[in-house]
Amino acid sequence: MRITDTLLIDENELEEAFARASGPGGQKVNKVETAVQLRFRLSANTSIPEDAKLRLRRMAGSRLTKDGDILIEASTHRRQGVNRDEARRKLAALIRAALPRPKTRIATKPTKASVRRRLDDKKKRGLLKKGRSGDMTGE
Repeated sequence: MRITDTLLIDENELEEAFARASGPGGQKVNKVETAVQLRFRLSANTSIPEDAKLRLRRMAGSRLTKDGDILIEASTHRRQGVNRDEARRKLAALIRAALPRPKTRIATKPTKASVRRRLDDKKKRGLLKKGRSGDMTGE
């Protein structure tokens, strides 16, 4: 399965299971298994970089199993093939989102002018509140 131009996921790392989907379906609802559960063995994968795997584990959230597999479910459509494609799209989007390294934050100082403005605003606000109390000294 192609994720990006340079990243491919081996089909052996994917496992699909089918189940009966909930919701409307007419006469075939109790006999056709259209829901798809796609299991991706993240621990067995060698093509995704380790730092991206860590981000992927964090991003997967409740879709990550105790075994370290990512479980994607798709059951919105009435056809198995469409749900299968949707599950694969969801997995590819999740992996693509985990690939780029987040930018490191560079700590900056506020400018002197912004500090002065903030302190002036605080002083004005304090004087305004002090004026409400009936104590008109202002100090």
